[in-house]
Amino acid sequence: MIELFSYSLSYNELLILILVATLIGMAKTGVGGAGMVAVPLLALMFGGKESTGLMLPILIFADLFGVYHYSRHASWQHLRQLLPYAMAGVVIGTVTGSAVDEELFKRLMALIIFASIAIMVWQETRKSIDVPTSKWFVATIGIVGGFATMVGNLAGPVMVLYLLAMRLPKNQMIGTAAWFFLAINVLKVPFHIFAWETINLQSFLLDLSLVPAIAVGAFIGIRIVKVIPEKIYRWFIIVMTGLAAAMLV
Repeated sequence: MIELFSYSLSYNELLILILVATLIGMAKTGVGGAGMVAVPLLALMFGGKESTGLMLPILIFADLFGVYHYSRHASWQHLRQLLPYAMAGVVIGTVTGSAVDEELFKRLMALIIFASIAIMVWQETRKSIDVPTSKWFVATIGIVGGFATMVGNLAGPVMVLYLLAMRLPKNQMIGTAAWFFLAINVLKVPFHIFAWETINLQSFLLDLSLVPAIAVGAFIGIRIVKVIPEKIYRWFIIVMTGLAAAMLV
């Protein structure tokens, strides 16, 4: 066992933590879906609700990499349009998470993961996707995305639907997503500290110690995008995420 910031971790658990941080780093440099595998891995190790708090600072650190590379390409108009609805979803997710026990919380996480996988499969199997752009669609996407990111840190597939609907250029899509996730993740911090009490000094220090792994993951992600066919990798991520989510049920 290793004592690290009041956490007693086995070597296997420490390796899983490092793997989670690496996957999150990869996800923020173009390896879509890598972060989805990390979510159930951490939940199996620390429990559903506690894992979301432990994951959040890792995501914020990784978001900084994405914002650094794509900060000039964000569409602020679309961010202003989506964020209020997303925050409403965060509040709903906070209330829901406070009202359910740990076992139900993990099942809810698994449900969100499976729904995210369904969206990814749908996107992969359709040659073209006609996504609505009405205000009701934007509001629904924002609320669902906010709920998903609060309960499972899994707003990625929902955000992709929104960006497809807005028909933004590629770099603007990436930049808008990078700023959205940084903003919404920072706004979630007070809820985790004061409502769920899943972030404290010790958990933050543990996350801070994983920054090198996040950086390594970001570097690996850049390399992987260049050498592995994107379609093959995406299907691999879908399968691995499904297996990990099934273990939560």
